[in-house]
Amino acid sequence: MFVRTESFKEFLKFYPIVSCLVAIHFLLWLCIDILQLPIAMQILREGIGNNYLVGQGEYWRLLSPIFLHGGFAHALFNSFSLVLFGPALEQMLGKTKFILMYVSAGIAGNVGTYLMAPNAFYQHLGASGAIFGIFGVYLFMVLNRKSLIGSANTQIVMVIFVLGLFMTFSRPGINVWAHLFGLIGGFAAAPPLLRNARPFSIWQNRAKFANRESKDISFNPNRWSKGSSPVKKYGKYVFWGIIIFLIALAFVR
Repeated sequence: MFVRTESFKEFLKFYPIVSCLVAIHFLLWLCIDILQLPIAMQILREGIGNNYLVGQGEYWRLLSPIFLHGGFAHALFNSFSLVLFGPALEQMLGKTKFILMYVSAGIAGNVGTYLMAPNAFYQHLGASGAIFGIFGVYLFMVLNRKSLIGSANTQIVMVIFVLGLFMTFSRPGINVWAHLFGLIGGFAAAPPLLRNARPFSIWQNRAKFANRESKDISFNPNRWSKGSSPVKKYGKYVFWGIIIFLIALAFVR
């Protein structure tokens, strides 16, 4: 569910929304930080989160910061989290519901940031609130829809949840309210969004696209599996290695 075994081409086909969001992250980073295009710099000025300006009627700043990031490392970390945890949810919810959940959770995070300090003039940006919304949906599954997630993935979600909260409160420069309200937004949106959801299965994606490409060829689930794939064999170790790295990173100042 959280270990990616798709090829790059499959990933783009199976998860178009996650792919587009990641592309937007890096395209904006490239245009703002590297190329410094005038229109990109204007997008940054007009789109960055600012509670005081929201209070002055610039309500679009509750949405626009979700797609902006403060440097390559910030964009990379959020995009990596999205690639890791977004695909399964995109398949389970469908493209439209996933977009609604992601955007509403990000807005909830920025609304929470505004409510906690409506007159603050500091700036904030990043997709963290929306990504915590994804965690909020998974947390709802763990507590109320266990059939959708399974015991092994439940353990992963709880580890990520605890680690995410720890890093939120321990690292400097974190928009704590965006994380917390994004998490709440995702959790609150989960019940209607998951009403007709089914557990994640990569074979559903492969079967669907195989049938589209050739209706005359029967689907063989072993066609992509020639022996034991190194990704499948070692994927879980790579995943937990990343988790341990993030835990260690949380202690480094």
